[in-house]
Amino acid sequence: MNNRKHLIQLCPSLTRLHQIKMRTLLLLLLFCHVSSPVLHSMKHFTTASTGILNLPEVVVTLEVDELLVVSCDSNKRVEIKQDWAKKFLIDRPEWLEWYRQQCLHLSPIFKAFTYILMSLYNQSGGVHVLQMVDGLEWDDETEEVKGFAHYGYDGEDLLEWDLNTSTWIALRPEAIIAKPIWDANKDLGDLYKTYVTQIYPEWLKTYVENGMGVLLRTDLPSVSLLQKTPSSPVSCLATGFYPHRASLVWRKDGEELHEEVDHGEILPNHDGTFQMSVDLNLSSVTPEDWTRYDCVFQLSGVKEEIITKLEKVRIRTNWVKPSNMTVLVTAAVVVLILFGAAGFIIYKKKKAISPPSSPDNSTELSEQLNPET
Repeated sequence: MNNRKHLIQLCPSLTRLHQIKMRTLLLLLLFCHVSSPVLHSMKHFTTASTGILNLPEVVVTLEVDELLVVSCDSNKRVEIKQDWAKKFLIDRPEWLEWYRQQCLHLSPIFKAFTYILMSLYNQSGGVHVLQMVDGLEWDDETEEVKGFAHYGYDGEDLLEWDLNTSTWIALRPEAIIAKPIWDANKDLGDLYKTYVTQIYPEWLKTYVENGMGVLLRTDLPSVSLLQKTPSSPVSCLATGFYPHRASLVWRKDGEELHEEVDHGEILPNHDGTFQMSVDLNLSSVTPEDWTRYDCVFQLSGVKEEIITKLEKVRIRTNWVKPSNMTVLVTAAVVVLILFGAAGFIIYKKKKAISPPSSPDNSTELSEQLNPET
């Protein structure tokens, strides 16, 4: 589990740049209370790792609209993760075979890329992760398609592919030395261009058509206010919503707050829904002003907002007041003392009425402790 946790910690920042670019567009879609187009996406994540035990060297996953659909690895295992996709893919064995071959084909390539980067950065061993995400976004109304491919290494953005020039853009100074190696591989750039402009669009449309009942549904979340201690920020948590196109903000007097707030990322739940949170720092807010604040959740395609007022009675916490804690500890100590005293008295009485027994005679001792009734 430690190795898997370490891998998760290394990889999330890969798509951060792409998510930031899309945030403005998603917010515009969210607050249009009229029929609006849906932005669908298909992403392949390819992850190669070194130095992590009990984990395949290469893992490839497919996500459609942020839902994990298929996974495969360099050990030749292929798993279909969504019920609606099982019959669809079983009826198309060539697609399943393509995923299996992808894992086998990409395994030596990504292993080689990983060792190239380790050499460029003078790394002789240890845990290292190379991840690539490629795919596209499709507007089902305008039919506009935007393809992309990004590389990340050890949790940092590395390279971004430019569709127009079929060249790679270094996303940090350290990536400049890796860029010529990727640019020199013309076949790789041509392959990405073919997939994201010709093959992936048709695949995504087919997935959406077959998974429409799941992918086009709307699930509203439960919203809770959480606080660790009275001096901690109040976290507004929305969980169980679908799709992932959602907004969660704190407002004061009806105006969205940008200061004293900390927005968390949208994260997947195990059941295919999503969760997100936003924290509000109340250190400079007087108790009298709490009623001026509320947390507002908005889901794409749903007109109604979920508004949660900032009220003490709504806040859930596991914090125990010091005075109450003192009472609990004192009570526990008293019980232990009484229990110990009672045990000592019983022991003394037993010792007085019971004849001594030989320490070597375990049977006799057992009969004394467990007399037959």
